Amino acid sequence: MSQESASRVASLDQFRGYTVLGMFLVNFAAGFAVLPETIRHHHTHFSYADSIMPQFLFAVGFAMRLTFLRRWNSAGPWSAYRRLFVRVAGLLLFGVIYHGLTGSVKSWSELTQLGLSGFFWTAFQRQPFETLTHIAVTSLWVSPVIASWPIVRVVYAMLSAVLFWYLSQYHGYYTWVVTRPGIDGGPLGFLTWTTPLLVGTLAYDAVRAGTPQQVFARLLLGGVVLMLLGYGLSCLSRLLAPEPSGLLAELPFVPPAIPKEEYHRLSKMPENAPHLFWVMSQRAGSPSYLVFGAGFALTLYALFVWGCDVWGWRLALLETFGANALAAYIIHDMVGRTLHPYTPRDIPLWYALSAIALFFGLCYLFLRHLERHRLYLRL
Repeated sequence: MSQESASRVASLDQFRGYTVLGMFLVNFAAGFAVLPETIRHHHTHFSYADSIMPQFLFAVGFAMRLTFLRRWNSAGPWSAYRRLFVRVAGLLLFGVIYHGLTGSVKSWSELTQLGLSGFFWTAFQRQPFETLTHIAVTSLWVSPVIASWPIVRVVYAMLSAVLFWYLSQYHGYYTWVVTRPGIDGGPLGFLTWTTPLLVGTLAYDAVRAGTPQQVFARLLLGGVVLMLLGYGLSCLSRLLAPEPSGLLAELPFVPPAIPKEEYHRLSKMPENAPHLFWVMSQRAGSPSYLVFGAGFALTLYALFVWGCDVWGWRLALLETFGANALAAYIIHDMVGRTLHPYTPRDIPLWYALSAIALFFGLCYLFLRHLERHRLYLRL
């Protein structure tokens, strides 16, 4: 725990608070059949649930460049990089322990037969690579360019996505991830999660470089361009299909013509990987999804810049959730595990809404207590 920094970016805290609330809804209530489908991950298009994690990576990139440059200017590059690596290593270790390892062994003979290479191949194939671990590994991956010029960061994000495509196209990585199935792009997902994180660093540069009105216009334009680019990339799934049915893919917010179950069946066949790779999928960590998600996050953040920096709007609730995001992540998981045994999938609407209200209320009580005592969890 540490004392909260006196210098904060209000629009970022409000944006992050909204993202935390969205995460609460998606992670707790997505299993309730009575609620809309858009709060669930579908792995075939961009649902509301799919918007949340790119926003976290965007916020991480924004804050990462802010704190790194501040440290660089006050204590020099060596101190800035040392501090960055220490924090990333701490988050990585915590993420692996928090999310846990994949698989288990039931005897000493089974463990010895598995061997060291077998252990790493099995234990780290899926479970550890969830939100916190992805954030840590992606932060480490972008650290060489975090202080560089914007063009360098843009090219770095593009090359990372190309490497992800190469490994998927010629070494079967996409099929491996979907078949396992992996989580959020699997162990190499950081190559495409790099996109929203580095877009967050570019947003920080924009915030520093102009008036709030100018910043809003630039971020909004950039967000729209990225969303169009992500949509264009998703169209390749139709263009490269064995039996092309037209160049344009379905709109990002509309479930595609191919049913989800059929998509999962086809994705396990290596011959379909070249065109299914471009479908917007959080599970696969596809470039089209991450580019579109980065654009969506940038556009949404532009609205927070307009509301917070132009009009001076603040919401105390978002401040509470946004200023202590890591604590919120841990607390919401604990509260969810406590309530989920008594919130089955087929509950009626009134029960679902009551459970959601109780869930949000408990999380708020814990986080508000931490805020009142100025206790913030940082790694």
